[in-house]
Amino acid sequence: MRMRFAVAVALTVAMLTPTVCLAEPSSPAADPVRQPPAEGSAESEFNRGVRARVAKDWSTAVAAFRDAINARAAFPEAWNELGYALRHQGRYVESLQAYDEALRLRPNFPEALEYQRRPASPRAPRRARRRAGARARRGHPEEKVTPRTSTP
Repeated sequence: MRMRFAVAVALTVAMLTPTVCLAEPSSPAADPVRQPPAEGSAESEFNRGVRARVAKDWSTAVAAFRDAINARAAFPEAWNELGYALRHQGRYVESLQAYDEALRLRPNFPEALEYQRRPASPRAPRRARRRAGARARRGHPEEKVTPRTSTP
């Protein structure tokens, strides 16, 4: 009985063990293709920034959007997303500058217009709040701009 069990185990191990082929190597069917080195294109960096934004990793998002802009300066989507990420870091003046650049590249960019006109949070520097309010008044005279008061 033990002998049968040992034979069964040996056969199972032999069947599960990969066999080594000792045939001579042949020439490859196709020449190996060298891949270009992985390089961050503007689109790939932009996508990396969007993933970081979704994860609310604002510092990574800012770095990725800046890399996208360095790869392609005329990238209004990257400028807009940079403004959004900077806004969430509390860097309001830089955020408004990024929105300005997005609007310079695409004058009727809806998201950039929306965030540029939206007053900054009460914790924003007074200059940034005034600037956002003035833009809203210039852009839409019929719109009422209510001043934000700081909370204690």
